[in-house]
Amino acid sequence: MFQTATYVSIIAICVVMTGCLSSREFISTEEKFSESKKATGFHIVEKGDTLFSIAWTYGWDYHELANTNKIAKPYTIFAGQKIDIANPPLVKKSAIVTSVGKLSKPTRRQEKPAKHPIKTRPSTPNTVSLNTRKGWNWPAKGRVIGRFSAKNPQNKGLDIAGKLGESVNAAAAGKVVYAGKGLRGYGNLVIIKHDEKFLSAYAHTSRILVREKEKIKAGQIIAEIGSTGTNRVKLHFEIRRNGRPVDPLQFLPKRRSGGG
Repeated sequence: MFQTATYVSIIAICVVMTGCLSSREFISTEEKFSESKKATGFHIVEKGDTLFSIAWTYGWDYHELANTNKIAKPYTIFAGQKIDIANPPLVKKSAIVTSVGKLSKPTRRQEKPAKHPIKTRPSTPNTVSLNTRKGWNWPAKGRVIGRFSAKNPQNKGLDIAGKLGESVNAAAAGKVVYAGKGLRGYGNLVIIKHDEKFLSAYAHTSRILVREKEKIKAGQIIAEIGSTGTNRVKLHFEIRRNGRPVDPLQFLPKRRSGGG
């Protein structure tokens, strides 16, 4: 009788667990790296992880993550390795003193009046400040169905509705630094580096139309809307400043109706 009850309990647990798993179509990045894992302050490297993908997941600049964990180029990591994702690098006082010391001599020389006027190069017409709304364009024309949220559940960008195959446009000019499907929870993903501060990301696309290291113009078609890595057709769009996700609505121009 005891054995029969035990078997029934085990079967009931299995049914419940199977039901939960079958109802889930995908595992998001946030679920993959749960809050309990983040609370430990480190990430355990799994097969397929790269330093870039880990940095992207936790909102780090990958150079900073490499420095914090003393990982030298070419940033090779191995399964089972612990990556510190809780302690951002601090600027050492000695480094500040050294830099100030190096600058002291040239400043004295500059006290003398210059013999010839210094010619300045005219700014290039393509240089646009990305700190303002004028520097960005909407990557798709659909309405916003999911807004940025730093709370739980997290949304590191905007979810924009669309039809399968509709165009995804570069939100600003830059260079493609990632084009593929290696980052969990993002599906087919394009990441564009715009300058030393800003990156933008375009996820769940059905087709990628650009290559890594390709220079991109603002508004250029870079992909097509899809549903890879998610449960519906949409574009997930992120803007990151110094590796950290920021609310794209603070940068994108305001729409006249419907979308924002």
